Amino acid sequence: MVRGADSSAQTATLRRLAPGRSGVPHTTGSGCRIYYETDGRGTVEGTAAVVFLGDLGFGPWQWAWQASALAGPFRTVVPTTRGVGRSDAPPGPYAVEELVADVDAVLSAAGVDSAHVVGCGLGGHVGIHAARQLERLDKLALVGTTAEPAAYDTDALAADPADETAVRSSLAAGLTASFREANPEVVDRIVDWRTTEDASPGVWAAQAAAFTDATEWLYEVTNETLVFHGEADAVVPAAAGERLAEDLPRGGFHGVPDAGHLVGVEAARTVNDRLHAFLG
Repeated sequence: MVRGADSSAQTATLRRLAPGRSGVPHTTGSGCRIYYETDGRGTVEGTAAVVFLGDLGFGPWQWAWQASALAGPFRTVVPTTRGVGRSDAPPGPYAVEELVADVDAVLSAAGVDSAHVVGCGLGGHVGIHAARQLERLDKLALVGTTAEPAAYDTDALAADPADETAVRSSLAAGLTASFREANPEVVDRIVDWRTTEDASPGVWAAQAAAFTDATEWLYEVTNETLVFHGEADAVVPAAAGERLAEDLPRGGFHGVPDAGHLVGVEAARTVNDRLHAFLG
């Protein structure tokens, strides 16, 4: 069974974020049409929103477990990374500055003056760069993230969405064998979403090009930061997450035993509880 959020709230969020929904807000403020979803009323005093930044090649489906748990006390904003789903896919390679500009444009379009960041993998990496550039960002929660491009295996989860067998096989790098065996229905659902919405091989490579070494200036990122990492992460070694937390002036590390790269799926309740405590 998924160690996740409340099933009814999660199901509703999964339905909203699933591929194929029309009428979604979008912005072209960065010169690229970016779709995003908003939810929640933002009842936590002093914080306007939490923005979720997605991992390499993934659609917004990956945040259903966390967005459902935080919507309400926080206003949530879930952009779709350029090249994926209903967002535009301009020619690559993409620069990290472009992805930061996309985040800034979405927050402006959504009327957000102050936001916490929850980012996974590439999204967490973009969050680090964004925190250095954008004054409107507050706390950072980084999942399976590294400041070192060489520490991220960009091929581990890569799969052509037109090849369902390849997509299913690639999940061995993101989810532990014990989780996949215990939750076949979750795996099936993720495979369905990925074949519908994830990046093509060309876009995957374009996004991967945005990884830029941040180790030399991490001392400039003074945002309070919590680094989550599955201790069985086969995409970004947990040691890289520990180094990231150590090198950030206000960084802390939380390892999750027996969880892989997609720790927000495998250990959703643990991650969500820590997010509430940290962001609240």
